[in-house]
Amino acid sequence: MDEDRDLVVVEDDEGNELTLEVLDYLAYEGKEYALLTEYVEDDDGEEDDDEPIEAYIMEVRPVGEDQEEFVPVDDDLAEELLRIFESEDFDDDVFDDEEE
Repeated sequence: MDEDRDLVVVEDDEGNELTLEVLDYLAYEGKEYALLTEYVEDDDGEEDDDEPIEAYIMEVRPVGEDQEEFVPVDDDLAEELLRIFESEDFDDDVFDDEEE
């Protein structure tokens, strides 16, 4: 796996492991959220533009000193956060960490 990528392994409802790549983070209403997509290791380096990309929004919760837990959010909140991630106003270079 590419060491520059932020990868997370989660378990779906059926107990299957799924590797997700964190694309971006967002602070919203005092909580941290992540935009993730399924990670597919591609040997030839080419993307398949015809295949739709499944996006996931999860809340990021600290667990211990150096670990985080990714928790799914409800559909309404996921839609709202996805609109923010997609908006022209979203600046992914700025992360407002209110909990320091």
